This record gives sequence, C-alpha cells and structure tokens, in this order.
Amino acid sequence: MRVFIAGLLGGIVFFAWGAIAHMALPIGEMGMREAKAEDPVIAALRDNLSGEGVYMVPGLSPEQMKDEAAVKAYSQKAKSNPNAFIVYQPVGRDGMDMGAQLGIQAATDILSAMVVAWVLSLGALGFGQRVAAATGLGLFSWLTVSAPYWNWYRFTDAFSVGNLLEQVIGWLIAGVAIAWWLGRGQR
Repeated sequence: MRVFIAGLLGGIVFFAWGAIAHMALPIGEMGMREAKAEDPVIAALRDNLSGEGVYMVPGLSPEQMKDEAAVKAYSQKAKSNPNAFIVYQPVGRDGMDMGAQLGIQAATDILSAMVVAWVLSLGALGFGQRVAAATGLGLFSWLTVSAPYWNWYRFTDAFSVGNLLEQVIGWLIAGVAIAWWLGRGQR
C-alpha cells in the first residue's frame, strides 16, 4: 500500500508538471512549428500517403535497401532535400478535445510513477538517493526513447532538449514526492 500511494502521489505530481511544462512554460512546445500554408500540405498528404502510418520522406523501403542503385539515389535525395517524419492519420481528430487524452496521460503517468516507486522501494535508500534514482530514471527514459528519435528520425535538437527537460525535471519533482512518502515512518 505504501508503494501504491507513493506511485499515486508521484503520478499526480508528474502529470501536474507536464501541464505546467506545456501550458505555462515553453518546455513542452520546444521545436514545435506550424506550416506556413496548411491546406496545400494537407492536400499533399491526402493525395500521396497510402494510409495510416509513420512515414519518412524521403524514404527507402526495406526491399530498396538491397538495391545499391536505390540506396545511392536515396542518399543523394536525402542530402539535397528537406526531410520529414510524418505521423499520418487519414481521419483526423480535434486536438482541442482533450478529455480522453488527458485521462490516458494521467493514467500512464500514475502507472509510470508506480513503477518508479516500486523500484525505489527495493533498496535501503535515503531521501536524497531516492530522488537521485528517480531523476536518473527520467534520464533513462529520455535516453531510451527520445535520444534514438533524435539520432535516427532527425527529431530537432530543440524538440529533443525540451523532452529531456520535461522528463528529467518531471522525475526529479515526482521523485521528491515518492521519496517523501516512501521515507515516512523510517527513522
């Protein structure tokens, strides 16, 4: 029960931090941009993408990777043209209708914090060590997801740094709440 409550507290704190990072600070929006002219971009997506999925433009299919000429042509095209990583859904949704998304975000933040609380409860750690470990887990999450996206899929430096700040600061703050609750009664 102690770990469950610590995880619940940590998840609520992490969720609140995410709201602050996205709504009050520029951290959650670092590297995000809007198209100068959306309508032609939307039309091009609709006309040229075959269905829901993640696209890299220019792209190279696994079959083409075996063809030396196709690889060489791709390399030239990729070096001399814009690159894009596109998450495409042919049927859109209202980005301002956030009810379900906020619920899912809160649930995943709480589940994540419960995992962190469980890990922090496994050792005989003091308050500062628990906070440092939670912060380290935040860095670990960034290194395993966002750093590869920056490296392989060309996510921008600003976007990647914003995500680093959001994860590390968030787990530092959530770690304080988790460490405080786990350390209660341990004197």
